[in-house]
Amino acid sequence: MDAKDTANSSAVFSFSPSRDTLGGTAYLIVEEVNILIDCPAWNDINQHFLQQQGGVQWLVLTHRGAIGKVKEIQQTFGCNILIQEQEAYLLPGLTVTSFHQHFELTSQSHAIWTSGHSPGSSCLHYSGFGGVLFTGRHLLPTPQGAVMPIKTAKTFHWRRQLQNLQKLVAEFTPETLRYLCPGANIGFLRGKPYVDQAYEHMSKINDEQPQQGCLPPKT
Repeated sequence: MDAKDTANSSAVFSFSPSRDTLGGTAYLIVEEVNILIDCPAWNDINQHFLQQQGGVQWLVLTHRGAIGKVKEIQQTFGCNILIQEQEAYLLPGLTVTSFHQHFELTSQSHAIWTSGHSPGSSCLHYSGFGGVLFTGRHLLPTPQGAVMPIKTAKTFHWRRQLQNLQKLVAEFTPETLRYLCPGANIGFLRGKPYVDQAYEHMSKINDEQPQQGCLPPKT
């Protein structure tokens, strides 16, 4: 997204897709604290950038496939790691905070359990910029430029994924959700790592009830 709100001294940055997470896209929110969403490629450039922004206080993992170099990131920045409780076992030896349904990181950011893609799949909502939802792989762009829940051979529970989409539609409004930042497939967004008018997009998906014919994610 690479956006700044000078009035509130906040910003959102996106990273290039990482091979460590099968083409996943990570994001950084700079607000009361710095929140890294999923693991970017762990190289000197990204490490230096994160240090320039003031380090990382929270690392939020939206699903088990986004773990990447989590150990190295925590060792470097001493950050808290947040992951939904069903996937916390995947991080032995690390200091981890797990949550069940919701977890409030700051007054502007909270995590939401959206099981389906994986048992502990989650999203993070940031209230800045009119509302930004970081969806991990819960919702992904398609070649047509839409965003959809995508069923693949590795999908944990397809019906639950659709039900959690409905939950998100019920939780937000056009006034509280303007942007959607997916955790993969951003090449389909033609150079933008976000989808504008996010609530309208999600409402349309909810009405159409996507089925198994959706394209698999490109990695």
